[in-house]
Amino acid sequence: MRTSILVLLVLPVFSHLAVAADPAPLRVLVWDERQPVQKQAYEGAFLGDTIAAWLAKQPGVVVKSVALDSPDQGLDAATLDATDVIVWWGHVRQKDVAAARVEDVVRRVREGTLGFVPLHSAHWSLPFVRLMQERAKADALAKVPEAERAAAKWEFLNTSPIGIVRKASEPLTPSLAHENGVWKLTLPQCVFPAYRPDGAPSHVTTLLPDHPIAAGLPGKWDVPQTEMYNEPFHVPEPDAVVFEERWDKGERFRSGCAWKVDKGRVFYFRPGHETYPVFREETCLRVVLNAARWAAPHVVGK
Repeated sequence: MRTSILVLLVLPVFSHLAVAADPAPLRVLVWDERQPVQKQAYEGAFLGDTIAAWLAKQPGVVVKSVALDSPDQGLDAATLDATDVIVWWGHVRQKDVAAARVEDVVRRVREGTLGFVPLHSAHWSLPFVRLMQERAKADALAKVPEAERAAAKWEFLNTSPIGIVRKASEPLTPSLAHENGVWKLTLPQCVFPAYRPDGAPSHVTTLLPDHPIAAGLPGKWDVPQTEMYNEPFHVPEPDAVVFEERWDKGERFRSGCAWKVDKGRVFYFRPGHETYPVFREETCLRVVLNAARWAAPHVVGK
């Protein structure tokens, strides 16, 4: 009888510990511009919904799929409060995202409560541009002698880079100059000098196989159809370049770039174009999942 009573008393305690040990789910918001042409490559579905459907099948992941035309552009405070990381696709309507929504996303990333994973043409998404600007400012400040930082005078150039493609012969951005007592920072263009939307395959090399974003991925793999982007990529120096792409015509691109921006994490993944089924490829979807897990706030600082 005493043994039975002891078991009854102990079991609820262990049951409670088991529940408490369960990890919180990874909450992913897939944000998509939802271009109608996406349906050509994604069997009548939108690209973002396709990514979201695959992510939702993965253990420990909960997903919400929203669009530019969702209420509050899918970026209302309640939705962001319930999000750990945003996977973002934008292309032809980058400037249609409301400035207040952009700044809320940027603030949350910088505070370390939200991760950000832009895909392909989202190199010109407003949140990514703003986050790269903030990272460029932090990098520039670190180059100023410490004793001069508090009183340094700044001028920021190239504040609206979207839509302007720089030639390969033009200077790289971001760039810093010190003239007449003023630090002049040319902010990143967040673009590259050449692209080719011909659907030629790319050949990906995993440069950092031990990085969490490379988990479960081969050392080399191909994307059967994709658009080409060619270096140089006008962004702040990444903290890590996890993947590199090359094409048979000789072009190359740093196609998996990771940054810390203040307390938050950003990972840009390059393969794509809305008329090629890049995100029906298991390897590309695996990168998105790994990147979301890496960028989520609960891993920041580890």
